Amino acid sequence: MHVRLKKNRSGSISVIVVDKSSGRYKELHTVGIAKDGSEVASLRQKGLEWIRQRELEMHPELDLYGEDRRACESEKEMTERVVSNIDNILINGAELILNRVFDRIGFNQIEDDVFRKLVQSRLSFPASKAATVEYLKNYYDEDLDLSKIYRYLDKLNDQHKHLVQDISVRHTMEILGGHIGVMFYDVTTLYFETDRQDDLRKTGFSKEGRHSNPQIILGLLVSLDGYPLAYCIHEGNKYEGHTMLPVIREFVSKYQLDDFIVVADSGLMTGTNINDLEADGCKYIIGSRIKNEAEEVKRQILSFPKVNGVLHEIDKGGGRRLLIGFSEKRTLKDIHNRDKGIRRLEKAYKAGHLSKENINRRGYNKFLDMDGSTTVSINYDRILEDAKWDGLKGYLTNTDIPTADVVTAYHNLWNVEKAFRIAKSKIEIRPMFHFTRRRIEAHICICFVALKVYKELERLLKLSDIKMSVDKVLDMAKTITTISVYMPQNKTHFVKTMPMKRHKPIAKLFEKEFWEAQ
Repeated sequence: MHVRLKKNRSGSISVIVVDKSSGRYKELHTVGIAKDGSEVASLRQKGLEWIRQRELEMHPELDLYGEDRRACESEKEMTERVVSNIDNILINGAELILNRVFDRIGFNQIEDDVFRKLVQSRLSFPASKAATVEYLKNYYDEDLDLSKIYRYLDKLNDQHKHLVQDISVRHTMEILGGHIGVMFYDVTTLYFETDRQDDLRKTGFSKEGRHSNPQIILGLLVSLDGYPLAYCIHEGNKYEGHTMLPVIREFVSKYQLDDFIVVADSGLMTGTNINDLEADGCKYIIGSRIKNEAEEVKRQILSFPKVNGVLHEIDKGGGRRLLIGFSEKRTLKDIHNRDKGIRRLEKAYKAGHLSKENINRRGYNKFLDMDGSTTVSINYDRILEDAKWDGLKGYLTNTDIPTADVVTAYHNLWNVEKAFRIAKSKIEIRPMFHFTRRRIEAHICICFVALKVYKELERLLKLSDIKMSVDKVLDMAKTITTISVYMPQNKTHFVKTMPMKRHKPIAKLFEKEFWEAQ
């Protein structure tokens, strides 16, 4: 079969399909009549298509892959339709995990989405409030106004503080079997990037060497394993030893505790503090400043044989026990620190930089003497006397628990030290850029909740045998996306979180069953 052109008497051209059989042509189909060349070309193409369809009817093709091809085309069309209906993609893996932990602790009792977002941001993207606003817009499609956040901080009050502390305490009691037992208290300083002081922000002794910056003092009470229980803030120039008793008394009274032990460092304890703790019926374990003991007690301490790990006990009367321990590791540390301090003093002495202003008891300046009214010298006899105490550590307690348990409890003070490290390095509680007391208190409250969420996530990772730190888990989760697809017929959205192969170590954290099993 082929297409044939036939001229008519009228001058038009008939386009027909013919077939040659037995030497004769047979007209099979008239495609049409053309009046010009363009119509001829169009009709010729139609004729060829007619021939192709006729041949398919007469000799059907064996299409071995037709079904697969049609399935692929259908799949492609369906995928294009789904993709065209995607109306949002969120990089919110970290948020989903933190939301679960936040709710698990019980902080969802505070029905405030701004509060939740600010806590999450301290853990996933700790930054200024202005940067936090941009972060929430870019990653979570949350349109929060900066002025709204500042107004929100202004309205956070003591009721929020007491509520978050109560939620934290109740949850901690639950995971510790209903009993707090041992409480650890310590303080740190938080500085401000400003020169201006006020009733709260004052210059004082900075634990971070920021002596020229105004600061506040933050006191933190934690349980065993470092779960935060309560906090307090004080003026930056306040003596840290005066910060502990109020928070201890309030905490004990509120939760009606009668069987507990307070553990604190020697820097927080004065004779008055100890007497007040005993008057309140509190049991305590504190670091003892053994070099400040009475001469008779000091002679007794130095007479004990220095055996690594062996504890000696001195009865101080009134139920007080002074335990003396020795550690070879601590000896090496004491020698190293003292030698380092002395080298610094000798360098300053040779350069002529030592003056009477250096005559104080701060650090290794205690080894300096005044010769006359102007000359400063290094007292090497005092250095030799100090070396006698290398490796010795004292623990004062009014408990009757075994000596080894006293030391173990005291050494768990690292829990509160770790909590401060998390707050400073991970949550970035400081430096602070707020200037009003209300906003400062609100910022501390948000960071306290973030610390509790951090510690609970850390506990859950350990229980579920996910051998990764909280920081690594959150970093990995930040690359997990959630897609939202609009379904026109249902008039609803289909939402799915999409962990990839590389997210396998933390994939269980995005399964509903994981959280139900905890």
